[in-house]
Amino acid sequence: MAPAKKGSALSIREMAIFSMLGTLMYCSKLVMEMLPNIHLLGMFTMVYTLAFRKKALIPIYLFVLLCGLFGGFAAWWVPYLYVWTVLWGVTMVLPRRMSKKAAMVVYPIVCSLHGFLFGVLYAPAQALLFGLSFQGMLAWIAAGFAFDMLHGIGNFAAGFLVLPLSELVKKLFYRNYISL
Repeated sequence: MAPAKKGSALSIREMAIFSMLGTLMYCSKLVMEMLPNIHLLGMFTMVYTLAFRKKALIPIYLFVLLCGLFGGFAAWWVPYLYVWTVLWGVTMVLPRRMSKKAAMVVYPIVCSLHGFLFGVLYAPAQALLFGLSFQGMLAWIAAGFAFDMLHGIGNFAAGFLVLPLSELVKKLFYRNYISL
């Protein structure tokens, strides 16, 4: 199969691959739900972004859609429309030719920061949806502080998988002539 042209529509193979990757994110979330705020979603977001750049938004938003379909399109879901995009955006602005030594430090830190700040990122939507004042929003953030700490620590550990998995994904997908 010839590679898709840059800027062209997705090939059927790309659609299938991105569908599987988004589903992998969703299934990993389900498998790890027994652990409070510990999951692989930040790691997958960074891996997909490093490997597929702009097209990483496809599996990321497929994951978000699946969360809504199976969990309900309720108030908890609304922040999902942007919280993963924040991590995608930060990953996009990281230097593309970072040394492996630097990447092994930077990627876990970025992944971890997203976890530590998840409640802060989530809070504005909750404040708007539930009519919280600024003080109410701060109280909401403070109430979730312990969970954000667990989230950040879990993301830090998962962040060590970002470099090896992104290299593996690039190697597998680009060797097989998928132009992403």
